Amino acid sequence: MLELQNFYKDKKVFLTGHTGFKGSWLALWLEQMGAKVVGYALDAEAESLFKLAEVEKTMEKSIIADIRDEEKIKAALKESKAEILIHMAAQPLVRKSYFDPKETYETNVIGTLNVFEAARKSGSIKAILNITTDKCYENKEIDYAYKEDDHLGGYDPYSSSKACAEILTSSYRRSFFEKEGIFLASARAGNVIGGGDFSYDRIIPDIFRSIKFGREVELRAPKAIRPWQHVLEPLFGYLLLIKKLYENGEKYATSYNFGPDNDKEVNVENLTKSLIKNLEVGSYKIAIDATLHEAGILKLDNSKAKTDLGWKPSLTFDETISYSASWYSNYLTKKRNTRDFTITQINQFLSLS
Repeated sequence: MLELQNFYKDKKVFLTGHTGFKGSWLALWLEQMGAKVVGYALDAEAESLFKLAEVEKTMEKSIIADIRDEEKIKAALKESKAEILIHMAAQPLVRKSYFDPKETYETNVIGTLNVFEAARKSGSIKAILNITTDKCYENKEIDYAYKEDDHLGGYDPYSSSKACAEILTSSYRRSFFEKEGIFLASARAGNVIGGGDFSYDRIIPDIFRSIKFGREVELRAPKAIRPWQHVLEPLFGYLLLIKKLYENGEKYATSYNFGPDNDKEVNVENLTKSLIKNLEVGSYKIAIDATLHEAGILKLDNSKAKTDLGWKPSLTFDETISYSASWYSNYLTKKRNTRDFTITQINQFLSLS
């Protein structure tokens, strides 16, 4: 992937959400390619990939702030003189969105609006990638892989807020960015898993915490099917898309799905069994929790990303689980430095791509 590294070397990249799970992996990857990364996000928890892998150590700048602060994001982006903007900052949890819908909409919709307005006034941004979610589609709970031109929707506040963000993206692209020479795309990724995720109400970190504290993990929706993929899979797609967007502009200023092939679309219970088997420790039980709606089945069609970008999933389901399990095993045993281990996994993944 020398071509990709050459592209990002010395590029100024503004990354919102850099302290989050996906943002930390992406920031570390960009740093390894020589990009000058300025991050803008809320502070990370003490137990987070951002802190454990010392992501900030080689960043150009890490700004701890809220994307809902319109003036602060404008000033930060302008000062960065970045050419590339990757917007990942979000309230990313379905269940949390039920308990605080106002924060969810303010962050995911108004926050995105603030980021776009800041980009328009920056004087330097050429390409923008807005990261949304596979859950932005109107999910009919059928065995069907959603395509980029399918209807948007969302049952829960999180999913609908991301559908709103997609509509906002389309509007800003046509109303402003096309005329201003800024090229904007959106990326809709399936459920990502991997080392360094410590969020609550996500299956992999929930399993990890249960093992760490000697408890059985409780599965709320054991038969729910999701498009599982290792976090590095969509991030690789994002990096390819941004390069295309920067170099070829209008052709790639659209939306793209990044999801696994059919062999990785398995249910929650089977994923749990596989991870516990790889970790060689842990157990689970079925929880009785039907209070909040969560989708039973969700699949993505990834053919557009394959055709347009030359992207494809690199890891099998078993490899995805193995990568995730080995990261958490290393973290629990402290055999290797977390930063070094995480970078090693990036390099291992690149050797397959």
